[in-house]
Amino acid sequence: MTSDTISDLLFVYGTLMRGFDHPMARLLSANADFVGEASCRGRLYRIQHYPGLVLSDDAADAVHGEVFRLRQPDAMLREFDMYEACGEGFAAPTEYLRRRLAVTLTDGSVRDAWTYVYNWPVDEAARIASGRFLAP
Repeated sequence: MTSDTISDLLFVYGTLMRGFDHPMARLLSANADFVGEASCRGRLYRIQHYPGLVLSDDAADAVHGEVFRLRQPDAMLREFDMYEACGEGFAAPTEYLRRRLAVTLTDGSVRDAWTYVYNWPVDEAARIASGRFLAP
């Protein structure tokens, strides 16, 4: 895959992960194939009942999640853009931005995947130090 083609991989780290009984998580699992667990460089914050990923240059900062291969990337990314309220027609600055970033799978391979990066201040948000939204 060249860098100018759309990635069909989506990295999720919150309510879209397997195990969540959420309509959008069910939509993802019905229209994508689970690739594996992965992590990216960033910090995770608890925003409300959902997390927000803030990118970081610090190698010690890791957010853990899952990678899925979307069967219909264009259509599915439009759906998830609407869910994350960052698609066409949403006023800036949107709460999330869809970005491509490098994610590392558990086998050590690095892939380019879409994810949703939190775009509002996190001054009042609690950091999830483990980088795992599902951690107790």
